[in-house]
Amino acid sequence: MKFLEVLAGEAIWPPPLWLMRQAGRYLPEYRTVRAKAGDFISLCLTPALAEEVTLQPIRKFGFDAAILFSDILILPMALGQDLSFAEGEGPRLPPLETASLLSPDRAAGVYAPVIETVSRLRRSLPKETALIGFAGGPATVACYMLDGQGGGFPRTRRLAYENPRFLRDVLAILTDATVEYLSAQVNAGADCVMLFESWAGMFPPAQFRDLVIGPNRLISDELKRRHPGIKIIGFPRLAGLMLNEYTQKAGVDAVGLDNVTDIATARAVCPPGMVLQGNLDPLLLKLGGKPLEDAVSALLGEMHGYPHIFNLGHGITPDVPEAHVARLVELVRRG
Repeated sequence: MKFLEVLAGEAIWPPPLWLMRQAGRYLPEYRTVRAKAGDFISLCLTPALAEEVTLQPIRKFGFDAAILFSDILILPMALGQDLSFAEGEGPRLPPLETASLLSPDRAAGVYAPVIETVSRLRRSLPKETALIGFAGGPATVACYMLDGQGGGFPRTRRLAYENPRFLRDVLAILTDATVEYLSAQVNAGADCVMLFESWAGMFPPAQFRDLVIGPNRLISDELKRRHPGIKIIGFPRLAGLMLNEYTQKAGVDAVGLDNVTDIATARAVCPPGMVLQGNLDPLLLKLGGKPLEDAVSALLGEMHGYPHIFNLGHGITPDVPEAHVARLVELVRRG
């Protein structure tokens, strides 16, 4: 698999390609399965349906990697926190008041359907297609658990100053649970894993080190101890000037770059051999035409000769035309 060869540090041309949220509402066949599932959580926890939506973009576009269809908040739900998704409003959880309300011993039983989906995908994916397992980074998942919804996470930010012990207690539980969750995915057939620290960039440097880098390193070290050779992709979105320290200390093998990060600068500040993933602006995939073609050409030119996984700087939006995704694949494959 050329995807795994790049993760091992090889520069392959043209680079392997996959897209965050490649299974999603921009595909009519996804919308059909989503309606059949009844609600988003049921879709995530019904292996046959989660397998199907994971496979849809592979069949249609031939991406080099499939990413397990699930959600980063399945883990807090597995730990005992109520979770719902309001249409058009995003996730809702009762804000966590004490870490003692979480029950790590019950988690594996709740997320067992996700692990079954991984097993099914390993059997059904083309042999040349890598399977990416994933989880939310502890800091990002804690934001939703403590605030109960997205939107700036004011309670989490306040707790980081006013009650850091509580926050660290939650992160410790999440870190251990994330290791178990990702390890189960690897045992079921995931070729590599990705940590989505989507809200890493809202923490100032000292908290970034403590709340983002520290737990990510613990997860990376333990996964590599259990699964020698496993590759880990970190996605510390909006890390900015902390990108250097993250890639030096978080124990990841590749780093996903958001679309506000200059990729040449990232290449210069990251350790030698660090694989870069990204980082086309998702808006360009909606716009298509010359803006898309020029940006793809520039990104490919910038990373030619370096280990690179072509991706977006964030996920595909529901309003992206399928034809633009097909054109993107054509442009990248052409090199």
